[in-house]
Amino acid sequence: MAMSPALRDALNEQIRHELDSAYLYLSMAAYFEALNLPGFARWMRVQAREELSHAMKFFDHLCDRGERVVLQALAQPPADFASPRAAFEQALAHERWITGRIRGLYELAVRENEPSSLPLLQWFLEEQIEEERSVEQILAQLQRIGEDGTGLVLMDRELARRKSE
Repeated sequence: MAMSPALRDALNEQIRHELDSAYLYLSMAAYFEALNLPGFARWMRVQAREELSHAMKFFDHLCDRGERVVLQALAQPPADFASPRAAFEQALAHERWITGRIRGLYELAVRENEPSSLPLLQWFLEEQIEEERSVEQILAQLQRIGEDGTGLVLMDRELARRKSE
């Protein structure tokens, strides 16, 4: 059974948003590299790869359903951020926005009577809880240490330990 055109188009759009997310995190990685904070940069590189894998989940779902994937243009992400804390504040706002988009996709799948897309979207809803929580934890630490250079160096070492998924 063919997917509803509304859901197909929305999932194609979500591929772009996931790729935009990867692009944003890669830009943040470049920012942290320029600040000589390789642990922060590594964390963002891992995050960018995770977002690419998310895009591929939507890509594969459309292909598995016999639908056409139509890639859309990506916008240039910001290159500079006011501070490490500001970068993570933007990351959190972005993750919350993505969560809202995923909720909207879930609601659309229900309205369009597309139950075969619901497990994928449920997985993403649960994934977004983890995404937001991890950024919130880092942001809380950044708020606690402020602009303290020693704190940033220690946090950089901790973030360098993030494993690729």
